[in-house]
Amino acid sequence: MKLLARARQGAGKFFGSKLFRYGWKVSLLLIICGAGLAAFLFYATWAATFDMTRVGVMPERNTVFDVDGKIYSRLAGANRLKVSLNEISPFFVDALLAREDTRFYQHRGIDWRGILRALVRDVMSGSAKEGASSITQQLARNSLPLGGRTLNRKILEALVALRIEEKFTKQQILELYINRIYFGAGCYGVETAAQAYFGKNASKLNLSEAALLAGLIRGPNRFSPLRNPEGAAAQRDTVLDRMVELKKISVEQANEAKQAHVNTHPKRLLQIQENYAMDAVQRDLNMILTQDQIDNGGLFIYTTLDPTVQTAAQTSLEQQLTKIEHQSNFHHPVKANYQPPENGEDTSMPYLEGAVVAIDNASGGIRALVGGRDYAQSKFNRALSPANRQIGSSFKPFVYTLAFTNGLLPGAAIDDGPIRAGEIEGAGNWSPGNSDGTYTGIQPCSYGLIHSRNTMSVRVGQFAGLDNVQKIATSLNLSDNVQRGPAIYIGAFETNLKALTSAYSVFPNAGERKQAYIIERIDDQDHNPIYRAAHISAPSLDPSACWMTSQMMEQVLTTGTAASARSLGWKLPGAGKTGTTNDYKDAWFVGYTSTVTCGVWVGFDQPTTIIPKGYGAALALPVWVQVMNKAATRYPPQELQPTMSIQRAMVCSLSNHLATTGCQSAGTAYEIDLPIDKIPTVSCEVHGGDQMLVNGLRDFGKSAGSLPGKLFNSFRKLFGRK
Repeated sequence: MKLLARARQGAGKFFGSKLFRYGWKVSLLLIICGAGLAAFLFYATWAATFDMTRVGVMPERNTVFDVDGKIYSRLAGANRLKVSLNEISPFFVDALLAREDTRFYQHRGIDWRGILRALVRDVMSGSAKEGASSITQQLARNSLPLGGRTLNRKILEALVALRIEEKFTKQQILELYINRIYFGAGCYGVETAAQAYFGKNASKLNLSEAALLAGLIRGPNRFSPLRNPEGAAAQRDTVLDRMVELKKISVEQANEAKQAHVNTHPKRLLQIQENYAMDAVQRDLNMILTQDQIDNGGLFIYTTLDPTVQTAAQTSLEQQLTKIEHQSNFHHPVKANYQPPENGEDTSMPYLEGAVVAIDNASGGIRALVGGRDYAQSKFNRALSPANRQIGSSFKPFVYTLAFTNGLLPGAAIDDGPIRAGEIEGAGNWSPGNSDGTYTGIQPCSYGLIHSRNTMSVRVGQFAGLDNVQKIATSLNLSDNVQRGPAIYIGAFETNLKALTSAYSVFPNAGERKQAYIIERIDDQDHNPIYRAAHISAPSLDPSACWMTSQMMEQVLTTGTAASARSLGWKLPGAGKTGTTNDYKDAWFVGYTSTVTCGVWVGFDQPTTIIPKGYGAALALPVWVQVMNKAATRYPPQELQPTMSIQRAMVCSLSNHLATTGCQSAGTAYEIDLPIDKIPTVSCEVHGGDQMLVNGLRDFGKSAGSLPGKLFNSFRKLFGRK
């Protein structure tokens, strides 16, 4: 018992001693300090993981320029126009600091005095109404993924702010903050806000306007001057009073600024143009750059688009399709009566659609691209893949060009009669007729293309060779899946308008195929080029054969299937070809001048007969004429000229060899101007006799003179000669 009593007495002395009284307090303090140090090290380590270079990276809208280097549109990113600090009104800088961080230049990222003041006010008010984040902390929060509104985030934000203060100068921090903050109405940065709300640059803001914008920062949507001018004015006055308190302005200046009415003069900033051309730009952008590069924005994208031609294409297409809808033989829904579904959008439009593509011959740059009538109603771009449709007769020029490459001549006698069973290799009993249901007997080869005769074109295709025709359709990027069969001679396969228009540019380019493209160059935020168009071109077709076909397509516009072009207002040198598919479900016209190639397609998303006898000349050609007439004001065309030497020759229409006196007696001899490499080198063996001579080189296109024989009198007429 005595031992236990002594133990109790000793313990009492220990717990009552000074060592115990202060020791536990010191230990507790050490534990708290240790925990605090551990927490600091934890958050400091966490803060160190953030890349400070990201603070200066802020999404901007990628600026898209037209062919003349003028701003055409913007894509992706935030609606932000970055400016340097010296391009901002001093009134705004003072108003901002008065509103958000009066001790900005005194603290090192964390304003402890401001935190204490805010804490006292929150305690006295019984609520957490006042925050205490410095501008640097706000910049950290808005620049980096720090998390939500939690204590963790606040501690991390403070330590990241310390790192920002080490990395950047005060001027840099202020400039980054001013360009990053949101001002409502989709505006990021003070320059964008100044233009949107007041129609002026940030450097021109007066005191009242500067204070109003500074007052928006804490509630940009709630205090928007566009929707709540009274609330915006109240916030402005609060900022002005604070500026007086800080002696940044006088009472008189504040009172004068308060008297100013909140009278915004909003300037409609150039927003994203939602149209088919920009869809094409975005598609190519996705293939050229990474998604991060696109999303970060600030890129300068220089395109080949010409607003003059683009507008003409959009307007002309809509006018023509509306006109078709008002025809008495049109029995389909019309666009004017279309009602979009309440949820989502239709996968295909019930009304008549169309597409237009215009390409610069010299470069391959796309000057206009329209993929439908209304991008808001349908995002489906009918000018590009996968909007592939059967092209019909518009493919025939390539078939004739290959036949000319193999030795056929424009005046060769070709039968326009019905296809006989077994006549065409691989055709079986297939016997396509002509679209008008008529047959005209033996005609010169040129007649088949100028008047789009199916029977003649199939026979010309037989001469060109099925393998050659299939190969050229693939090499011109018209299709990767052209089924082998004689039906391809008359375009029984599918492609898209951009591909077909690009392929047609081989004719004004002497057989050279230039890759069509829409993005010329891309510069980064510092205006350093990160992409340039390759300007790819390659020989695709025989130049001389292309020239021979082109001469025939000129006659398509004067005496052939597109002769109505003259009455539609076409008076320029040009060439082209109509295209109409079975049951009049697709109408095409693709043509060119020396400077521009343009293609037009008209049809329904779900293929159906447009109108009875709805040929390409009636439905698509009017659009082409209007677009090309407008394009000619920007890209004046010249006469289509050969790039090779041309010489006159007298040949036989049956043998395609040099004509003899026997050919003349048989009425099969005719004169024609040909590229030198296409002039036959042997005499006709069918008719015999002596070779007939012509008088050397002559100007191309001159009268061939008088030739005997009724057949070739008609040939000369078809060639456009008198």
